[in-house]
Amino acid sequence: RSITDFEKESESKRARVHEREREREREREREREREREREREREREREKERER
Repeated sequence: RSITDFEKESESKRARVHEREREREREREREREREREREREREREREKERER
């Protein structure tokens, strides 16, 4: 088996690893988004409390 086969294989392995890393990054991004959403929700609750 030639060196180019080996190179292609390790190249695609790196690509898959990179893909998983981007996936985790998007996951963390969504998590932060949900966190900000909950924060705004609590903020609105406090606003209502002050109005009463």
